[in-house]
Amino acid sequence: MSTYEKRKARERRGKHLGGPGEPDYVRGETQGEVKNWNRPMGKTDVMEEAQKGRTEIVSRRGFTEEAIAYAQRYRPELRLIHGKKTVKPRRRK
Repeated sequence: MSTYEKRKARERRGKHLGGPGEPDYVRGETQGEVKNWNRPMGKTDVMEEAQKGRTEIVSRRGFTEEAIAYAQRYRPELRLIHGKKTVKPRRRK
């Protein structure tokens, strides 16, 4: 557990959980994952987190164009957040 994860969970108004296989924070029905990586998240990383049931992904270094395109086309319920900016908002059907 890093302090970055705890801080982002607090900023997103969620309860910090963490641990292997668990979301980093939970806010109602929303499960969030925080990535404190030194590289942008790629398409396969976003696919893995979406398959785990995450509805928000916060990345310190952002997302690749392929990851954003995948989320827009196949995962409309997924929200991608880079820092404090929402890169891809959640779409409702």
